[in-house]
This record gives sequence, structure tokens and C-alpha cells, in this order.
Amino acid sequence: MLHDPTPDAEKRRRLRARLGTGEPLVLPGAFNPLSAMLAERHGFAGLYLSGAVMAADLGLPDVGLTTLSEVATRAAQVARVTALPVVVDADTGFGEPMNVARTVQLLEDAGVAGLHLEDQVNPKRCGHLEGKQVVAREDAVRRVRAAASARRDPNLLLIARTDARAVEGLDGAIDRALAYVEAGADAVFPEALRTEEEFAAVRRALDVPLLANMTEFGQGPALGVDDLRRLGYDMVIFPVSLLRLAMGAADRALATLAREGRLMGLLEEMQTRADLYDLVDYAGYQAFDADVFGFPIPGVADPGGLA
Repeated sequence: MLHDPTPDAEKRRRLRARLGTGEPLVLPGAFNPLSAMLAERHGFAGLYLSGAVMAADLGLPDVGLTTLSEVATRAAQVARVTALPVVVDADTGFGEPMNVARTVQLLEDAGVAGLHLEDQVNPKRCGHLEGKQVVAREDAVRRVRAAASARRDPNLLLIARTDARAVEGLDGAIDRALAYVEAGADAVFPEALRTEEEFAAVRRALDVPLLANMTEFGQGPALGVDDLRRLGYDMVIFPVSLLRLAMGAADRALATLAREGRLMGLLEEMQTRADLYDLVDYAGYQAFDADVFGFPIPGVADPGGLA
């Protein structure tokens, strides 16, 4: 109720403990706190907050328009409602090394368990768009060093993302990843790899945890969790999937409403009122304080004899 009681440090410890077990950690992309709570109900062991999703939620493209305060606010909103470790997309760190350091500390304060920083120029663009540019390797290394020195909880997972595959080729991306690990990154996120063999080549070259991005409509192969387990990847994100599904359903519902003037034919596709009330724990709030929260809940038994 209100905030999940799990300490942030414990969430970070759980994330670290899960890596390297040989079982990929599947991180569905939550687009708000409610979807995060639903993912926890379905037994997932972690969550991902996508920069593209946070931008889209504001009606913006993923081209570096969101701000640190907007990302930190959404990260805190999601982290507070779940016991799951949350990994957040920190884009380029929102500036130069000192800005990167502040980004790390604000996101740590927000309760995240991990974050990734990328080596694109600022402002960045979606990792699966053409025309990306990356900063000089030395500049990207300084970003990673700043991030590593800024964290106060050593269990905060620092993931270095490289977009260099599209600019410098696979060998260039691997060379950068090795440099980022030497600079203090705990894990590596090689973005927009093109083939299964490229995923395997990165695994052979690096001995740190690896994150795979399985976004739909992207440039890479659509690998499943079993494939990534075989390839030795430790984390897999499905960053925009839930938002795409929700927006697709909303689009179809609005078309039905505009055409028919009612939505009763879609009731079976909706989350019921009882399921929503159960997910957000109306009964728990009612039981907490009858004087403040003494309201009847349709279809829910009155806890403790409260009115």
C-alpha cells in the first residue's frame, strides 16, 4: 500500500544476484506504475523503463527531448509501487560528465536498481533509426567514469550501451564496449545488432553481463528468451511492447466508439473493475483507516466489518 516496503538497496542486491546465473532476466517495459504492478503479478523478476516510451507518453519522439527531471520522476513513480528491481534508460546522461554524475545520483535517489548510458551524440535518437552518430570513444569513456564515480550504492548496476554498430561496425562496437568496462561499467548493452552471429560475437568478446534489446519492428533478429539463453545473454528487454499493445487496443476501441457510439461489445477485452480495484488494493486502503478510507467497494467483501 502506498509504497512497496522493499528497500532500494535490496532491489539492487536482487538484480546483481540474478545476473550470471545462466537464466536471462526478462525485463518487460512498464509504461506507468500500474503496468509495473501488473508485470509483478505475472511473476516477472524485474522491469525496464524505456526512454522511447517515456518520450512517447509525453507525445514526443525519441530524439533527446525528455529531461532528466521527467525521467527521474517517472522512475520514482514506478520504483515506489513494486518490489522488482527497475532498470531505466538514462539516454546520454543528459549532458557532459558532470551532468552524467548528477543523473546517476538523481536516478539512484529515485530508487532504480540499474541504468544504462549510451555513447550517442547529444541530442540522441532512437537506437533503431538510421543516421545515428556517436561521440569520440574518449568522451564516452569519460561519461562512464563519471557515472561509476557518482554512484553511492556500489550495487547500482551501471550498464554501458553502445550504438557504434551502425557507425563503426561490429568490431568498433566491441572495442568501445571493452573500453567502457575498463572505465567502470558493470554490464554492456550492444544496441541494434543485425544477426544472431553478431550477438554471439559480442558474447565471446566480453565477460560481463550483457543486455539484449528485443524491440519489435527493429533492425535486429527477433530472438526469444530461449535463444538468448543459448547465446549467453543475462538480460533481455521488451521495451515498447506493452505500450504498443495498449495503444493498439485503445486505437481500435476509439474507432469502435466513433463508429457505433458505444463500447459494450468490447467488455470482454477490458480489465474489469474488480480486477483494477484488486490490483491497486482498494481493500487494503479501506482497512488502513476506516475514518479516512471508509468507502464501499463494489464486489469486494467488507474487511474487518468496516462500513
